[in-house]
Amino acid sequence: MIQKTVKRNNVHIRGKGKKSLIFAAGFGCDQTVWNDVYPAFEEDYQVILFDYVGFGNSDISAFDLEKYGELSGYVQDLLDVCEALDLKDAVFVGHSVSSMIGLLASLSKPEYFSQMIMIAPSPSYLNDPPYFGGFDKKDLLNLMDLMEKNYIGWANAFSITLLNNTAKASVSKDLEDRFCSTDPLFANTFAKACFFTDNRKDILKATVPSLILQCTEDVIAPRVVGEYLHEHMPNSSIAFMNAIGHCPHMSDPEETIQLIKNYLLEQSVPLIGEGVGNING
Repeated sequence: MIQKTVKRNNVHIRGKGKKSLIFAAGFGCDQTVWNDVYPAFEEDYQVILFDYVGFGNSDISAFDLEKYGELSGYVQDLLDVCEALDLKDAVFVGHSVSSMIGLLASLSKPEYFSQMIMIAPSPSYLNDPPYFGGFDKKDLLNLMDLMEKNYIGWANAFSITLLNNTAKASVSKDLEDRFCSTDPLFANTFAKACFFTDNRKDILKATVPSLILQCTEDVIAPRVVGEYLHEHMPNSSIAFMNAIGHCPHMSDPEETIQLIKNYLLEQSVPLIGEGVGNING
């Protein structure tokens, strides 16, 4: 079971610390999106990187259209990794849809997690007045249609939308290349699972303390979405970033690192004696 999961989800473990820090990539990406972030935590944490099935160097033979057609399939991937590594009280860092995947995993197995750090999260991307998620249903259906008919064109347009920052054109191109290297079937399946989900009722049940990192001018998860999440999710705090766009871990890794470290330093006091390393800001 352990080796099967480690191979299936391409799990890598780095770092010197005792407390675990799990990094989970957002839609369409793999663990390499954390390359500019995770080394900053290796001295004090056991850093865990993995890929959801269908992405990166995961075992694509394990892909099941029915399982991964729902967000629960990706939640199970995360829970399987936690079980295989016998994790307890780990810090989870999730980008975009992985924030909700982490939340759902924590509702199922709260013992695996001590804190959750959500980068550019959204409980629902669909507008449902008075809730504003950022997209009307027809917009998302058009997005899915473009993915199916012109995947390369979609990858170019969507990567630019995600970054929303012409000064970071190289990062946008990096994202586009990642999307283009992914099997369209896997990307399209994940897209349908994440963009049409509604976790607004789930966030009310949160028990694990969390930090929301809210970006500036994020088209995918606008500021009102982050504020809604903070208002409705128990034990949450929010930090407003200077980083523009939806992918601050790629466009502005230094700010992302500093805010995560600041939060973990604040949270470290009650954890002294539980194997927490020396956290230096």
